[in-house]
Amino acid sequence: MNPIDILSLDLRALATFVTVLDEGSVSRAAVRLGVSQSAVSHTLERLRQAFGDPLFVKSGRGIVPTRYALQAGPHIRQLLDELRTLPSGPPFDPATAEFTFTIAANDYQRDLLLPGLMRQLREQSPGISLQVIPSGIPRADLLRKEACDLVITPHAPEATDIMQRGLMADRMVVFYDPDMRSAPADLADYLKSEHISLMFATGEKPALENTLAARGMNRRNRVTVSNFSGLPEFLRGTDMLAAAPERLANGLMRDFAYAPLPFDYKPFTLLMLWHSRHQNDPAHRWMRNQVNAVAATMNGLNKTHQKIN
Repeated sequence: MNPIDILSLDLRALATFVTVLDEGSVSRAAVRLGVSQSAVSHTLERLRQAFGDPLFVKSGRGIVPTRYALQAGPHIRQLLDELRTLPSGPPFDPATAEFTFTIAANDYQRDLLLPGLMRQLREQSPGISLQVIPSGIPRADLLRKEACDLVITPHAPEATDIMQRGLMADRMVVFYDPDMRSAPADLADYLKSEHISLMFATGEKPALENTLAARGMNRRNRVTVSNFSGLPEFLRGTDMLAAAPERLANGLMRDFAYAPLPFDYKPFTLLMLWHSRHQNDPAHRWMRNQVNAVAATMNGLNKTHQKIN
């Protein structure tokens, strides 16, 4: 390995290496970088000469990273992330800032927190737009590949480069139409009832479904929907049951009664996740603080709806 060659590499070449490593494909990396495939291939050849390693080798119709590339990847990614956090330009001013901030959240988190965030942005930062995309059960790559700036979810991926902050606690309860039935009397009553279940559009099931399966609890899922927004109209006027977060009783599920689940299931914490590259970015930090402020106003919320203890 020639250290002079390594020092001569520009940051764009290193960024190309990380992109190919993320995508596992020269063609997909080229699309993401907005350059031609030949430009990516040429950059990879320069990197091979500098590092003295093939970096990526053919495997079937695709490519796979060498052991050296896998070991070097985290170090190069950290270097690029640290360089991104270097101070640049004037201090962040939310009143004059103009950008689009993308948050990944499923409908429960979206409807619970983001309308309040948008109201704050309209008052304080007219130039900041909000884009919301579904998160499913999020993976670290959602943030690593910058598909979004922030994720709001109860599921934190196990990754050292993903930062998190707790926003609020909630628990799963069982909703029902009080005009059609009463709360399930016990576990047996719960399991023999018909249920409305959830499966995210990404094909992933909520943690509750996996817990039931792991405990050997078989229930009849009569209807399966892709998000919580699908629950009310299917539940209304039936004797079915639907498990959902308790805080939905103050919004989406306000027309229904609810009761605790008839089995042990731990409460969960709604988390805000971001990549470590944005930890010290003033605009990103300001946006995180706004989300946290919205959550803080809701944490003392009194629930006086049709709750059964």
